[in-house]
Amino acid sequence: MFLSRPELIKKEIFDIAEYVPGKSIEEIVSAYGLEPTSIIKLGSNENPLGPSPKAIQALVNVASYANIYPSADAIELREALSKYTGFPVSNLIASGPGMDGLLDGVCRLVIERGDEVIIPTPTFAYYELPARACGGKPVFVRRNQDFSIDPEKILEAASGRTKIIFLCSPNNPSGNLLPENDLRKILENTTALVFVDEAYVEFADRNLAGLVREHDNLVVGRTFSKVFGLAGLRLGYGIMPEWLAKEYIRAATPFSVSLPALKAGVAALSDTEHRKKSIDLARKGREYLKEKIPFKVYPSQANFVLVDVAPLKAKAVTQNLMKKGIIVRSCDSFRDAGDSFIRITVGTPEQNEIIVRAFEAVKNEV
Repeated sequence: MFLSRPELIKKEIFDIAEYVPGKSIEEIVSAYGLEPTSIIKLGSNENPLGPSPKAIQALVNVASYANIYPSADAIELREALSKYTGFPVSNLIASGPGMDGLLDGVCRLVIERGDEVIIPTPTFAYYELPARACGGKPVFVRRNQDFSIDPEKILEAASGRTKIIFLCSPNNPSGNLLPENDLRKILENTTALVFVDEAYVEFADRNLAGLVREHDNLVVGRTFSKVFGLAGLRLGYGIMPEWLAKEYIRAATPFSVSLPALKAGVAALSDTEHRKKSIDLARKGREYLKEKIPFKVYPSQANFVLVDVAPLKAKAVTQNLMKKGIIVRSCDSFRDAGDSFIRITVGTPEQNEIIVRAFEAVKNEV
């Protein structure tokens, strides 16, 4: 008989709140006995168009080479990313699994027991996990009512032990951009690393990566999970100063990017037509949802919108929708988000119409 041995686990792990992902189709099928094909999954900000056909073909082509290790530094992908981003290969890091792997790597590189990280909330929940796992202490700073940050409050929260400041632009779950002036103010008044998460940046009007050329304490993280439709391959990348990239590679897990992910990523970067279709779909769809959903919908620069269903509760509304085969994300698991916010991924035009009708029905039931 095996006994529990919690004394073997470092104590920081017990401080980590379990990450809550969006519901899967399988969970909804099991819970409500629905047909899988009838379910609309708009809770995880995935690309409803799927991956690029070029990426799919690359996966088929590489399948017979599954016995071969990929390059340790993913140089083929980094060279393709150099063309895509305009940054030299020396400023680029490929990461697996996804951008989460980049977050893990940066925390492992700089955080020691007792160090602090600053996290403006509500935002993506994962930043807290690798920080705590490395012995770090999260310091939470509430965002303004419109989900913008106050640079002064963030700088006031910093101490001599602050190692990383996490910022998300567009922010998840609110969809708003980080103003460049706010980022500059933070960068110029801290010695900590500033990590800007740009997972949704292709859907936005602008990005902040250019500031890496001006500041030696800025890291920009990105992913192939959203606009490129490769969430299942768990592929991300980082844009960072050359000095940091060298040290990151030294500490990184070898072969963290699988061969299928590497090949699919290169192919996805080459498919400008699929990327444009994905961006156009998201931009048009988010405006449609903002106009048609009969609750307060926040402006978004991402491929999702945030809806405030007050005076209703988000959990009750999402459960109501799931029974009808519609998966959206209740934001009550986001720290400091409250209990009335729902995040909706922009779907196809047909899916968006179904979502609007479902919210109209909810509104009429009140």
